[in-house]
Amino acid sequence: MASEADEEKTGRPTAAGADGASTTAGASTNPKAAGAEQAAVDPKVAAAIAAAEAAGPADGVSVRVDSWIWAVRLAKTRSLGASACKGGHVKVNGQNVKPSHTLRVGDEVRVRQEGWERVVIVKRLIRKRVGAPVAAQCYVDNSPPPPPRQFIGAPAGIRDRGTGRPTKRDRREMERLRGLMDSATAARTTRSEGDGPREQGPQER
Repeated sequence: MASEADEEKTGRPTAAGADGASTTAGASTNPKAAGAEQAAVDPKVAAAIAAAEAAGPADGVSVRVDSWIWAVRLAKTRSLGASACKGGHVKVNGQNVKPSHTLRVGDEVRVRQEGWERVVIVKRLIRKRVGAPVAAQCYVDNSPPPPPRQFIGAPAGIRDRGTGRPTKRDRREMERLRGLMDSATAARTTRSEGDGPREQGPQER
């Protein structure tokens, strides 16, 4: 009660109140502090963040969009990144851009590749190509799920070494796996193989 009365008179928090205020201030959201806490928990994340910062440009040096999408592994080569920009497959904040367009942190980059559009938000600017775990620390991935891969055909069965040439039946099975045999031939072959051994007639005995 005395402490509360003193606080009302002086207008200053007591020791317990000061501790509580300091704790509240320490709990304020700080991106660097949050990143440091995350790095302290996971050493791999800490190494990836350090590598991403090391690959960043020097102060005052801009980063081209074709260089950035190559560095974060959205393009296999820088020339392919430049070609994608020239062909209208790269957009920054909804606008088609040239390869020399300068990126900034927070820009939305859309890269269309093989029927799938990657949508990322620039988180770090880098100019050197890095590995996939490090590249993941340089952007926020908002891409839709990739389309399912189309089934082309099952590969032919793998034969053991030293088994010799395949028989006619083996070849028919491999053709059936590859889808080369038409339905009528496959049905006829299956029916003939499922009949079992043919019984001999009276003249063949």
